Amino acid sequence: MRLATPARLLAVGALSLAPVALAGTAHAHGDRDRAERMAQQYDAGLAVPFISSPNVRLAAVRPGSAGISGCFLHSAPYFVMSGLDDVTVYDVSDPVAPREVGSMPSAQFENEAMDCGERKVSRERTDRFAMIGVDLYQASPDDLEHVNDPATGDYELVIVDLTDPTDPHVRSRVKATTSTHTVTCIDGTDCRYAYSAGDDSEVPGQGSFSVFDLTDLDHPVEVDSDPATPGTQPFRSDAVGWGGHKWNVDAAGYATHTGAGGSYIFDVRDPLHPVEVANTGAAGDTAREGSVNHFNDFIHHNSFRPNAEAFRPDAPPSLANGNILLVTEEDYEDTDCSTAGSFQTWHVKRLDGSDGSIVPLAKVELADLGTFPVPAGAFCSSHWFDYHPSGIVAVGFYGGGTQLIDVTDPTAPTSHGYATWGASEVWDSMWVPVYNRKGVATSQRTNLLYSVDLVRGLDVYVVDVPADGLGTVPSVQAPTSVAVAPGVLVGGSAALALLLHRRRRRA
Repeated sequence: MRLATPARLLAVGALSLAPVALAGTAHAHGDRDRAERMAQQYDAGLAVPFISSPNVRLAAVRPGSAGISGCFLHSAPYFVMSGLDDVTVYDVSDPVAPREVGSMPSAQFENEAMDCGERKVSRERTDRFAMIGVDLYQASPDDLEHVNDPATGDYELVIVDLTDPTDPHVRSRVKATTSTHTVTCIDGTDCRYAYSAGDDSEVPGQGSFSVFDLTDLDHPVEVDSDPATPGTQPFRSDAVGWGGHKWNVDAAGYATHTGAGGSYIFDVRDPLHPVEVANTGAAGDTAREGSVNHFNDFIHHNSFRPNAEAFRPDAPPSLANGNILLVTEEDYEDTDCSTAGSFQTWHVKRLDGSDGSIVPLAKVELADLGTFPVPAGAFCSSHWFDYHPSGIVAVGFYGGGTQLIDVTDPTAPTSHGYATWGASEVWDSMWVPVYNRKGVATSQRTNLLYSVDLVRGLDVYVVDVPADGLGTVPSVQAPTSVAVAPGVLVGGSAALALLLHRRRRRA
């Protein structure tokens, strides 16, 4: 969607950023001024209602950042959170009480999907890093007044070194020929290649995306898909339509590219030769004639295919068969919570490259969940989500808070619970992984949920979830000193304490 862009950049920590006028461009989210207004409303100490279902309890609050997205490191228990003006690293050895250990001032619009990668470079050393995708601007101590101009195809990827989690810093930068609104490692545990969100094309139906070679983290480069043609040529993906958004890689070596054109699955086992194997066809394409079933009114935002290694063509739709594609559809400008952007399930029938081989099963809007009075005139579209092996999905619904959806029957998703605050925008919700004794993340997930909030920062919830099929879910209880009963109003001295915490961090 086309929105006004920020007219200025704020001072961030020790940075001094000159005011910059930015041209209008297409983005999936609103401007920074609105975020600041929301934060000021919260900081003013107004009563902030917290409402949750009985199976969701507040465990911890970490204010201080205008949270956008986050990721967990793979081989060490750390959580990295991206905000509008910083990158913060938390030690999650005690996941119920994340502890900030490092922070890098970094003003950016917008790094909507912080993605973590790593690579073992020797027996003793593993390089760990995060990727900042720059839409319009990014300013950090190594580059105080950096501005991009997407109108001229000016995009960039920034590599943030996290090898020492107490000292996050910019390691390198690389220009891109397509939108870096999001950037995704193809193999996060051995991240040698990453894909960008991608752009549309002057030729209808011929969208493109960038492939980055990260073999040398000090000098990353964009891969040229066609060396015989002058300049760097990006790769093709029809998922882009007039706007690409996110790549999500499953356990079988396939990646789903979501965007205005719907969802397209690629075989990326050879990352430099991605091959399209399935797509949502007209049912998921906003630009195609006949796409009137409202499964994509704006963009397919992100996706996940559970149990992908068990896939069998033409099998009945079920999580066990690895043929369910979970998708959030964002429709950011719509403030009607019955139509603003749904959580969806799709049936992946085949991986043979045929058109329309992924068909819709079901979708639920925020209003369909029926969990609490929906916010009137608020941003309430679905956004980032994360899957728990028990079949419970955690979804950020912006002003609609954190919603838990049971997809064990993918033909009929139902509410499993919720947590919401006043003056809040949840952009991302993630289940905390189970780390083994060596500090390596396993495929199991705890019953702890981290919600990244544009206004509140980071909230930690304890959720009652069923067994996940991999054994007993590690059970974590909420500290009684932090737990908040459903319906309680938090304001006055509590809001003041949070305000003071924010001020201290920014001093």
